[in-house]
Amino acid sequence: MIGAEEIRANLERVWERIAAACARAGRDPREVGLIGVTKTWGSEVVLAAWEAGLRDFGENYVQELVHKAREVAEAGATPRWHFIGGLQTNKVKAVVGLVHSVHSVDRESLVRELGRRAGAGRALEVFVEVNTGGERQKSGVAPGEARALCARVLEEPGLRLVGLMCVPPFLQDPEASRPHFRELRGLRERLRRDLGVGEGVLSGLSMGMSHDFEVAIEEGATVVRVGTALFGERKGRA
Repeated sequence: MIGAEEIRANLERVWERIAAACARAGRDPREVGLIGVTKTWGSEVVLAAWEAGLRDFGENYVQELVHKAREVAEAGATPRWHFIGGLQTNKVKAVVGLVHSVHSVDRESLVRELGRRAGAGRALEVFVEVNTGGERQKSGVAPGEARALCARVLEEPGLRLVGLMCVPPFLQDPEASRPHFRELRGLRERLRRDLGVGEGVLSGLSMGMSHDFEVAIEEGATVVRVGTALFGERKGRA
């Protein structure tokens, strides 16, 4: 298993890469949030990354999130959890009370259930997932359907529409992801204009993973979701 010192060193390298990508794009590194993707890794890895200074963690599976969040809380850590995988409506109840944001909102029924379960006070932050590659095996709305779903999110007082998210088709060359990131940025700008939203609404772009997050930052990412570059190759299920 990866050790605490290796995680600390990897985290420092990732932050350096983020800063370098921001410098190339003329951006402030403080504009980019880093989510450590810890799916299939145990709570001891989360705690080691927490001790190294990482504060945001992403999970793909509800049962794993619930179990891990409990263990991490019992150890005295208070990370911000983000749900980044496909979410069934019957699992929303278990997720809403744990997470700071949901990055994979892809249908009206999910919006309705998230809005129903979100409590008073702090609104649950959500990203609408867009399937920029048109891949049948992936979730996300088609770009042409994003406006209607974003408008539906805006109708729910318990939800805050933070931005858009995408997972481009995986290709070895990170540059192959650039058109997808550029498309998502352009779509966000059109939606902000068409929906007439104010400051802080639909301003985020959750895009970029271990192999392409630098390209994503150059194209405007405000959140990158990084697993392998921090924790190594995943164990267990992919």
